[in-house]
Amino acid sequence: MTWRGSTTVKDRIVSCLPYAFPMIEALPFGLPLVLQFPVLGAILIPLMPFLQVYGLLNSLLGGYAGFAIFFALYLLVVRNTGINHFIRFNTMNALIIGIAASLITTVLQLLGLLNNIGASLPLPLLIIFGVVFLGVMASSIYSIVVALMGKYAEIPVLSEASYSQTRY
Repeated sequence: MTWRGSTTVKDRIVSCLPYAFPMIEALPFGLPLVLQFPVLGAILIPLMPFLQVYGLLNSLLGGYAGFAIFFALYLLVVRNTGINHFIRFNTMNALIIGIAASLITTVLQLLGLLNNIGASLPLPLLIIFGVVFLGVMASSIYSIVVALMGKYAEIPVLSEASYSQTRY
């Protein structure tokens, strides 16, 4: 869906950066998989600079880095009509993926299932963790690849919600 005009290489690269946010939000779910399959750790290598900034913000903001990043991206990028629609759309896509990961994290914390990630987990919980981690990573990587091609990522419900937030 490239009907909103052409995009520059700079726009394509900048539109990929917000996808680091949902990937970082999904890392707690990926820990059991990375421990079992160390080759999956290669996915984390490009995230290292973002993880360092996230860790610094987390220490400065008392554990509320995700919350601050969400509002900063939403208010400064998505709601700013001076920024290219392509960048705003991809930022909103990333935020929605991050919201989904955060909601699942919150539900599992409320159920007391997220306290001992490093310990051996029951198989149903390992499956849930794996599905969440791989789902967030797959949707983020797919969106990054499509954005680098200069197109709008079409993820069924997600893209419609992103478009409704960035119409103009």
